Amino acid sequence: MKKIVFILLALAMVLSVAACDDGGGSSDGPIKVAIINNPPSESGYREANVNDMVNIFTAANGYDPQFFYDIDHDPQINAARGFIADGVDYLLISAASETGWDSVLQEAQDAGVGVFLFDRMITTNLFNAAVVSDMHNQGRMAVEVLEGLGLDEYNIIHIQGAMGSAAQVGRTEPFMAHVGANANWNIVVQQTATWEADVARQIVEAVIASGDAFNVVYAENDGMAQGAVAALDDAGISHGFNDDGSLKDVVVIGVDANTWALNELLAKNWNFNIQCSPFQAQIIHEMIQGTRSYTAGEIVINPERYFDARTITQAEIDQYGLG
Repeated sequence: MKKIVFILLALAMVLSVAACDDGGGSSDGPIKVAIINNPPSESGYREANVNDMVNIFTAANGYDPQFFYDIDHDPQINAARGFIADGVDYLLISAASETGWDSVLQEAQDAGVGVFLFDRMITTNLFNAAVVSDMHNQGRMAVEVLEGLGLDEYNIIHIQGAMGSAAQVGRTEPFMAHVGANANWNIVVQQTATWEADVARQIVEAVIASGDAFNVVYAENDGMAQGAVAALDDAGISHGFNDDGSLKDVVVIGVDANTWALNELLAKNWNFNIQCSPFQAQIIHEMIQGTRSYTAGEIVINPERYFDARTITQAEIDQYGLG
């Protein structure tokens, strides 16, 4: 009888441990995650992305989170190495640059540290899974909306994001492929503003001062579009659509779908805005906890769309606007 009781008690203990470990965490403490991201000051998109991560990866959800923010590649790499040395369970990375991650992610794999990418892809496959935007599709959408206008000639100020980032590469490559294939598409100036509105304003001011003709501003985020529009306003150059749907002097395209930017569309001050969803934390949380299955190296693409000032509604702004 004592032997039977002992066996039953042992079985109960095993079941209890299994129940505590259900859901993907360690039974002896919280899951240690290190989140490497661009700083929230980068843009309205990034602020929403940072808040999404902070709100999901909490002690209440079973995590011991650490956060590191930098817009440059080398500090992100150094931070990743530090977190690996600290013995974190997972690295979550929004990479400042697409390249240069092979060595440190091999170190993570060797140390048994899981890696999830969010927001942006990198050029190595040394990660568990990625939840990202299709940045190249965003570049293709920029082409699509401009083609739909049927202009005789496109003279474009192209304001790029941080060079080498997945967002910049994706939003540039298909756009420039189309420029190269169409003689009536011309780049007046192409320059990075590193996501900064003030720099974008200076770029457009310089073009205006040069006297070069242009009729399109394609800015790879909303903040840079805002800076460009400020320069147009200072020079008395109209932009957006008239109430009858005809074009004003300059077509303006932004990217991210901040609420304030979508309101600029509603007022017809801008022409188009391309959505970039900042919400990836919940899906990664579910993958870590084991409530969402995935295959090694799986890439989950956020569904995204674009908005047209001629058709946008307040309901769409309320549903999709960031901030």
